[in-house]
Amino acid sequence: MNRKRTRAFTLIELLVVIAIIAVLVGILLPAISLVRAGARQAYCANNLRSVGQAVSRYTGQYETFPLSYVYGADRTSGEWRVEDQVGSNPDPRNGYVHWSHALYDGMQNGAGLPEGSFRCPSVLNGGAPRTNPGSNQRDWEPGQINDLGQGAGASPPHDRQASRMAITGNEAIFPRNKLNAQTPRQTRLVRPSDVDGSAFGSSKTILATEFYDNGYAWRSLATSTSGKIKSHRPLPPFLGDRSNTRVYEEPDRAEPSFFYPPADAILPKHRLGEHEIVNGRTRLNAVGRHHPSSTANFVFVDAHVQNMRLLDTVRDRLWGERFFSLTGNNKVDLKRNAF
Repeated sequence: MNRKRTRAFTLIELLVVIAIIAVLVGILLPAISLVRAGARQAYCANNLRSVGQAVSRYTGQYETFPLSYVYGADRTSGEWRVEDQVGSNPDPRNGYVHWSHALYDGMQNGAGLPEGSFRCPSVLNGGAPRTNPGSNQRDWEPGQINDLGQGAGASPPHDRQASRMAITGNEAIFPRNKLNAQTPRQTRLVRPSDVDGSAFGSSKTILATEFYDNGYAWRSLATSTSGKIKSHRPLPPFLGDRSNTRVYEEPDRAEPSFFYPPADAILPKHRLGEHEIVNGRTRLNAVGRHHPSSTANFVFVDAHVQNMRLLDTVRDRLWGERFFSLTGNNKVDLKRNAF
């Protein structure tokens, strides 16, 4: 009586199959990871584009770009007083009213953005917390303290700002609130015509970009070891001839006294760390490097978005030809530090 014999895998054959599968997985995983990173980059770019479009709608309603932030007139509304915009907050319990609030809450005729438009999944928790996060403990980062030196859950102050902020503005366009600061320079509101009428125009002038996340509780935006995270601040792209990064201290002179940072001031990703928001070489080191090839997304005044290296934006002079938001002679010396 004939019996059919079945052939089983030997141990060696099984190990070979497992090894082949392991090799294939090793090949595919980096590709899958790259695809996912590209998808996150595209998602973040779409959010940034939506913000750029919302800014265009805002300027159509109010004829100027929003101030980057102001000291609030009270603890809950978006109201503010011009006379309060000095060197320091006359009532820190009132917190800040941020430009994001103007886009998601202060727009007319239903033109506002969803608050989530200011997030990017490529960075920690989708974005940095408010400088003064308020009563919801989930909005805080570990070790964070607010402007009053208080820890998680303390309120007031509670900033009127997107709860997570991955996006920051070009300070040459989004002025800080130093309208009455006792310094050589004060801030001024910027009109779209200021940018449109410049040599670069709106298509070659960066409006906003993404914050750098150092992977540890947003310490990249901490001003010191105290735990204060300054996510409400914009980034000044230029340096002052005499004031360096303290641009409000720059004397008003006949010749251009602002300039782009030199190439060696733009730090590579492996040299970035904490406190980049107050980096003494250039505040631009607080721009992100979290997308493939260490790039960031940049939205221009005309609302188109490009993904590129920070160094290339400086080389190509894409932050503008004037420090539009400062009073006095705000021309930028475009030939200085050219590379």
